[in-house]
Amino acid sequence: MLFFGKKNKDVSPGQSYDAGTQTPVLRCSICNGEQVAGFQDRETKAFTEVMLIRSSEDLEAFRKGYGITGEIKKIY
Repeated sequence: MLFFGKKNKDVSPGQSYDAGTQTPVLRCSICNGEQVAGFQDRETKAFTEVMLIRSSEDLEAFRKGYGITGEIKKIY
């Protein structure tokens, strides 16, 4: 049970993102190493949070849920 912190959202295979205007990224904390997967708008640089990444399995679920292949850019 989690009292504090971010909870993972379930990523269902039916979800999608606009590859023309958004880039998949990992927002990483320099202080504590926390990683949050989401999408960054290419024009405004606004970040949309999708899920907290706690393990390689979480990252793989994010990739599969959105059909992402290749390297995911990290932003700090």
